[in-house]
Amino acid sequence: MSSPELDHVKGVWQRMQGNSPIYDFLLSDAEIISATKGSVSSRLTLSKNHVNSRGTLHGTVSAALVDWSGGLAICTHGIEKSGASIDIHVTYIGTAQVGETIEIEALANKVGRSVAFTTIRICKLVNGKPGPLLATASHTKYISQPK
Repeated sequence: MSSPELDHVKGVWQRMQGNSPIYDFLLSDAEIISATKGSVSSRLTLSKNHVNSRGTLHGTVSAALVDWSGGLAICTHGIEKSGASIDIHVTYIGTAQVGETIEIEALANKVGRSVAFTTIRICKLVNGKPGPLLATASHTKYISQPK
């Protein structure tokens, strides 16, 4: 289902892709599935590029997902650029393997003129529905908005 926020966030993501080699490498297959003001949901089916030497979701991929999705949640407020990270805290709870699909839920808890605060949950999808929790995170970003 389309919304103005979803259309806006998809446009932001499209512009980001050509300018961010790491996002292009890790997240080119990410699918933004919904967005409302302050919230973005996305999914990613894991490939060999997303796993560590043990074949499970790499922690840096989770951290990149936190950075990416938190920034997009901020952009649902009509902002064009997702800002610069000030702090990322990720708690790793579970893991997933190649071929499994994960869901990323990002919330923009507060978007001010210069700082935004987000929380993110990453879980494994089981039969198309959110299953085991893989990671939780908080992410603070510096944003520059006109006064």
